[in-house]
Parts: sequence; C-alpha cells; structure tokens
Amino acid sequence: MARPIVAIVGRPNVGKSTIFNRIIGDRLAIVEDKPGVTRDRIYGIGEWMGTSFSVIDTGGIEIDGADEMLKSIRMQAELAIEEADAIVFMVDGKAGLTGSDSEVAQMLYRAKKPVILAVNKVDNLKRQDDIYEFYTLGFGDPIGISGSHGIGIGDLLEAVVTNLPEKEEEQYGEDTIRVALIGRPNVGKSSLVNAILGEERVIVSDQAGTTRDAIDTPFERDDQKFVLIDTAGMRKRGKVYETTEKYSVMRAMHAIERADVVLVVINGEEGIIEQDKHIAGYAHEAGKAAIFVVNKWDVVEKDDKTMQQFSQKIRDHFLFMTYAPIAFVSAKTKQRLHKLLPIVVEVSEQHAMRVQTHLLNDVVSDAVAMNPPPTDKGKRLKINYATQVSVKPPTILLFVNDPELMHFSYERYLENRIRAAFRFEGTPIRLFTRKKSDDE
Repeated sequence: MARPIVAIVGRPNVGKSTIFNRIIGDRLAIVEDKPGVTRDRIYGIGEWMGTSFSVIDTGGIEIDGADEMLKSIRMQAELAIEEADAIVFMVDGKAGLTGSDSEVAQMLYRAKKPVILAVNKVDNLKRQDDIYEFYTLGFGDPIGISGSHGIGIGDLLEAVVTNLPEKEEEQYGEDTIRVALIGRPNVGKSSLVNAILGEERVIVSDQAGTTRDAIDTPFERDDQKFVLIDTAGMRKRGKVYETTEKYSVMRAMHAIERADVVLVVINGEEGIIEQDKHIAGYAHEAGKAAIFVVNKWDVVEKDDKTMQQFSQKIRDHFLFMTYAPIAFVSAKTKQRLHKLLPIVVEVSEQHAMRVQTHLLNDVVSDAVAMNPPPTDKGKRLKINYATQVSVKPPTILLFVNDPELMHFSYERYLENRIRAAFRFEGTPIRLFTRKKSDDE
C-alpha cells in the first residue's frame, strides 16, 4: 500500500533540507553504507504517531545555471502541487516575508491540496513574534519551528498527519504479484507493458513523458495473477522540464510503495546514467524485490562479449543491488521477453520466503566458525541467536553481546553466507542487531 507523499516547498535558503533531515530522523542510516549508494537523496520516510509517509525535499532538486533561481522555485512548487498529498510551505522567520514567498503562495492557492505553513528559524521565544506577518499568506496559523534546534517539529508533524488522506484499501489479493516498472522517461516502460500483455493497452510514443498517469493493468499468466504498475511520465511541457530525468524519481515513489517486485528499466541504447541509480536506490531502500531490465537490446551493436560487459557495468554502478538479476529484452521484437515473468515469480517468492530458525542458526554458526568476527579494542562480537522476524523483505534479527561490535564488513559477510545458503535472489535482506539481555 502506497504511503502518502509530503513535499517540502519554499524559496532557497529557508532550511528545507534541515527540516527534511529532522523529519526522516536516522532512517537513512538503515541503508547500508556501501559503495555506489547515491548519497544526495531528495526523498525519505517520515513517521509520526504510527502514520508513515514519504517526504520529498524539493531543495534537493537543482536547476542548472545561477540565473534560473525563480524558475527553480516555480518548478519545485509545481512538482509538489502535482505529486504531493500534503505540502509543507517553508518560510524564513529571520528574513521575513519576501516576494518569492508570495509567488509560491499564489501557486499553492490553486493546488487544492492541504498546505501547512512552517516558519523556520524561530529559535527562541523572542522570535515567536516573527511568525505573525506570515498570516497574510492566507494559510491559517503558521507553525513556528527551528530546524537547527528541533523546536516545533512535533507540532509540524502533527499538522502534517492530520492533513493526510485516509489510507486507500488495497484492491488486489495476496495471491497477486504487483509489479512496478520504473525508470527514466523514454526507457520503454509502456512498450514493455504492451509487449508483456501482447496488446496495445498503454499509449506509447517516442516522445519522452507521454504516459500521463500511473496505470494499473491486471492480467493472468499460467494461473498466476499479476498487476503491472506503469509509472507516469512528466505531464508538463516547456523549458522548465528540459531535464525531466532529474524528477522522474518522484513519479516512481508511489508505484514502488505498492509493488512486490520492481523492474528497474534501463535503456540499453543509451546506457546507465546517475539518475538510474537514484531511481533504483529508492526501490532498494523500500526493501522491494528488484530485477534490472535492459530494454531496446535489439538496437545495440553487439558481439559475444557485449552482454557480459553491460552486466558488469550494472554491477559496477549498482554495488548496493548485487542481489538483483539482470534481464536483456526488447519490447519491440519480443526478444527474451518470455523469460521475464518467470523471473518475476521467482524473486517474488524469494522476497516472501521465511527460513526456519534452526536452519538459519546453523548457517550463522557455520559462518562464524569459518570466519570469526575480528576483535575491536580487545572485545569480540558474539552472536548468540538469529531469527527471521519478517518477510518482504526478509528481515533477520541477530542477538549479540554488543551491537557496536558488528562492523558493516562482517555484516556483509554474514549476508552473503545467508544468501549462499537460502538464495534470496532478487530481494534485499535486512540484518539488525540487538543486545541479548540476561532474561532472553
């Protein structure tokens, strides 16, 4: 089920990214600190009083050129209006009301979305008076906050969750595999949907961004129910959206949240660019099963080494997703397309697989015996017990003598041994450590 989306909007230098980091807390630390993970995130997961939501930091979206400032502000607001379920409109209490604030406000009036007005840099009681002039923006009571001191964040989050829409009921049963296709505009997502279905169900054009909305297409193959979720392209036209690949990740967020398996579609003709890593990284962080699908393979000039070389490029660029299988296909000629759905079924099963506790402990014990944890300042990690606590993705809890002794390299070693024993192909594995108490 998709999380609602909250966008943080405002002119530059009002502290959007600081508030973004406050809201998501230490959740980004859950992501493995592995080489190849893109660090400049513009999205994360926030939670307040049991309500979880995706957060977009529009301050992380850049437009090339110093003279593009106003265009950047306008574009960020437009994206937020279009994508978000609720909008946090941030202004600067120290600087006071500016013309740029008023311009953003004018756009938000037309949004017909809930807008929460947050006045940042209200660092102490003396600055509380700074919020009053912002009443003129017309968004009700401004909330005074301080990103640097953490003041008022609870009030802000309470206002956010109060304004979020109620959860939609999931319309597909547990036996249906939900498959999201994500990727930059014009990598061939809609063409792939049509090719898999064998009919023209989704409008396809060579013009990037012709798919208008996320489209669900349920179908059945070999007694297995599927639903394909094709993420939308960009709706707007014009100069503001010249570099649309920077923003397609926002389109992918909803689809990824709803999916069991994510197809990360790469244009085989163009190769891999940085934005592919952004998009794939969100699927990884969301804990979804994933398959790299290299489309348009029919137009690639190749010899007997081309596929191996391209596979190695994917492994080099996506070091944090070595578990994801790679499929080379052509939506146009149907080349190797028949192999794709069987892989989807397999990784979906691996994503939902639960390992018996005694077997898991046997594998972990053997791994420790073969390669004992290194000592750290005279102390050595001791793993007392392992148990799988959830699926989708498989999540394993290790009870240890001291969680701080678990080095990320040893955690990776354990993950690799667990994968070797139980496969878990196509799915991330989450490993967590907890100190074993005396009564456990």
